[in-house]
Amino acid sequence: MTETRELIERAIRHCGSEAKLGKAAGGFSQNAVWQAKRRGRVSPELALGIDRATAGEIKASDLRPDLWPTDRVSA
Repeated sequence: MTETRELIERAIRHCGSEAKLGKAAGGFSQNAVWQAKRRGRVSPELALGIDRATAGEIKASDLRPDLWPTDRVSA
């Protein structure tokens, strides 16, 4: 959970503010970003938006590894 908070903080710094991150992530409010940071958990939609807003610097799979695991073994 702490790692997720740190990733959200990095995304906020990347965009300049919670409000700017929310807007760049697809029209989320500043409060939605703040709540995600406070809780240490983001919705799938916000995770994808942060990935786009940071040009992949903060990946959706890092924010939500439960949905997009990165250690998949290909057949």
